[in-house]
Amino acid sequence: MGQQGFVMATYAVLDFETTGMSPGQGACATEIGIVLVRDGAIAERFQSLMNGGVRLSSFIENYTGITNAMVRKAPPIQEVMAQACAFVGHHPLVAHNASFDTKFWDAGLQAIGQERRQDFLCSVRLSRRVFSNLTNHRLGTMVQSLNLPMSGNFHRALADAEATAHLFIRLQAEIKAKLKLEEVTLQHMQAVQRLKIGTF
Repeated sequence: MGQQGFVMATYAVLDFETTGMSPGQGACATEIGIVLVRDGAIAERFQSLMNGGVRLSSFIENYTGITNAMVRKAPPIQEVMAQACAFVGHHPLVAHNASFDTKFWDAGLQAIGQERRQDFLCSVRLSRRVFSNLTNHRLGTMVQSLNLPMSGNFHRALADAEATAHLFIRLQAEIKAKLKLEEVTLQHMQAVQRLKIGTF
C-alpha cells in the first residue's frame, strides 16, 4: 500500500463512535476523533459529530453521551468524512481494535467516492505483543496500567483517539528501546504486530 519502505514520522490515530458494530449491519458513525502523532508527540487534532441518518438506541446514548438531538444538528457524514480524509492525508492510520474502526473508515470513504490507500496499525495487537503480561488490553486498562494521560471521557471519539495516541507513542518507545533502533518505521511496527504473542 505504498510508502512502506520509508520512515513514517507522522501517524493519524483515529476513533469512531457509532450506532452499532458494523456498517454491514446498518450501523453508521456518529462521531470521529483524529490526532496526528508526529515525532513522538500529539501535533494536531480533528473532531466532529456526524449525521448518517440512523437513529441511536437509548443504550448508545447512555454509553457515549451522544444523543439523537446532537446527531440531528451535526453535519452530514459525507461532509465530515471529506474533512477527515483531507486531515489524514496519506499518513498511516492507527486505531485501538483497528478491525472495528477500519470498517467505518472504509464505509465513510465509500460514501464520498474514495477508498483507503494506506495501512492501518492496531494498538490492541501491538500492546498484546509489547505488554503481553497484562490481563487485558482494553483502552481503559492500558491507560490505567501505563499511567497514560486521559483528557476526556472514555467513549467520546477525540478523548479515545488521544488516549490511543499516548499508548501508540509509548509503544513506539518500547519497540525502539527493545530492538535498539534509531528510528521506528512503519515496517517495524507492522512486523511487531505480526509476531506471536509472547515472543517480543
